[in-house]
Amino acid sequence: MLVLTVASRKGGSGKTTLAGHLAVEAERSGSGSVALVDIDPQGSLADWWNARSAPTPLYVHTSVPTLADDLARVRDLGVDIAVIDTPPAISSRVSQAIELSDLVVVPARPSPHDLRSIVGTAELVETLGKPLIFVLNAATQRARITTEAISAISYYGPLAPVVIHQRVDFAASMIDGRTVMEVPGAKPAAQEIARLWQFLAQRLGIGEQTEVPIPKARAGLGA
Repeated sequence: MLVLTVASRKGGSGKTTLAGHLAVEAERSGSGSVALVDIDPQGSLADWWNARSAPTPLYVHTSVPTLADDLARVRDLGVDIAVIDTPPAISSRVSQAIELSDLVVVPARPSPHDLRSIVGTAELVETLGKPLIFVLNAATQRARITTEAISAISYYGPLAPVVIHQRVDFAASMIDGRTVMEVPGAKPAAQEIARLWQFLAQRLGIGEQTEVPIPKARAGLGA
């Protein structure tokens, strides 16, 4: 079973929305069965899942002491991919999830506060020896700050070549347990999520491998 963790020390970066969307898209694209694992005590992911009418993805609420065992049980159920949503902090709870991950996704909005916060998250992931991918999230199209954020983020690590733009459809779909892929008229947003998952799946070794240009990271965050 492959484990993908969505982490950021900054609240409001869109972790929960992204985790739910990636989990649903992974199953929709045929990548395998998926479990959503929630270690955020705020429970936003649980609220979304409880409002959801579709039976998948599987939902798992867990805690740090039982996370490894719960992931093992999920794997024994035949689940192919686990997507972990984390709280907005740098803590033992987040470290544990990262240690168990095959890939860490770090979403960041194009704002000074978000860009400053990614350093701590990236340093933690690097210390634990895990691969990460930054995702520019909730970006305004054709805005100068979006271009500046792309340059700033790629300085600290590999950046996904797909930008998730600010769209009302994301928030609207989450109200009743859906995603933009399941809402009529949300095609642009759905296409962004589909392209992002395709890229992440390749990074996880799932599906057809194609060359996608990724900005190079600088050597060592502590330099």
